[in-house]
Amino acid sequence: MPGHVLTIASSIQCMHGGQAILITSNTRLLVSGVPALLETDVPVVVGCPFTLPGPKYSPCVKIEWTGGSSQLTVGGVKVLIAASIGRCVSGEGATQGIAIVNPNQVRALAQ
Repeated sequence: MPGHVLTIASSIQCMHGGQAILITSNTRLLVSGVPALLETDVPVVVGCPFTLPGPKYSPCVKIEWTGGSSQLTVGGVKVLIAASIGRCVSGEGATQGIAIVNPNQVRALAQ
């Protein structure tokens, strides 16, 4: 499925409203002068308010990615697209939802 390429200028949140801090090791592929994100990038999430019953504070702390582009890679690593799946993970390693993605760019598409 084609989708817009994600970059460090994209807006990505956990489903509870925490913000992903987007950094990448990619220095080779730029979209409108901004580095594209890679499937191996693991953004830190800040400001997640999620609480388990009890109550036990259990914020999302990182996002792990799958489903990068099948045709666009950087150094053999898939580039993230809007259709990629970002699994939001707690400090204890539990999956707590899927990231909400806004590419914030409409020029570059990949499949």
